[in-house]
Amino acid sequence: MTLSVAIQAGGQSSRMGHDRDKALVDLNGRPMIAWVLDTVSGLGAEVITEVTITTNQPEHYDFADGIRLVDDDQPGAGALAGLRTAISAATHEWVLVLACDMPFVRHGLLTHLISNIDDECDVVIPQWQKRLQPFPAVYHRRCLGAIDDALARGEMSMRSFRDDVRLHIVDEAAIQAIDPDGVSFININTPEELKDAQQLLQSRSSIPSRKTDITSR
Repeated sequence: MTLSVAIQAGGQSSRMGHDRDKALVDLNGRPMIAWVLDTVSGLGAEVITEVTITTNQPEHYDFADGIRLVDDDQPGAGALAGLRTAISAATHEWVLVLACDMPFVRHGLLTHLISNIDDECDVVIPQWQKRLQPFPAVYHRRCLGAIDDALARGEMSMRSFRDDVRLHIVDEAAIQAIDPDGVSFININTPEELKDAQQLLQSRSSIPSRKTDITSR
């Protein structure tokens, strides 16, 4: 099975302050989204044949060679509208969707999510700390109808369409075997959280080079 990948980077980044695009803030000498791209590239071309970034500032992504850049259909309308853009822009039926502000997502978690794809579900979604985590998760294009219905009702929550689709929930026990500390679900929205992420990198016994995927460690 081959999939599309979409990385959501169309948010307003309001909590990062000073009009900073959080996808592009420096984390250990690299744009934060580059860490996510590293992990995605580690899945291999036989699995991932298309990578898209949803962004409303494509002029800032010169470093993302070979990556397709797509504007949000409804800029500023929130994560649910961004998810719709990501799924509808994909070439393949299944889309692995990640967030640009989750630089520690583990390669093993992504491969585990992908391995649970089947025709009996519309979404493969992880559960962590008793909550379903919308990123990273794998969505089928069948979700578009339910997402459109939710948006038509004025909904913005990522939870709003789940009752209308079939979920395959990857439980916490399975995730703990891959990522005991749950670092895959750390997201960085503020300057303080960015400092914490930098400290997390520095606390490791060896800091990865720019071409090394920290999430494989």
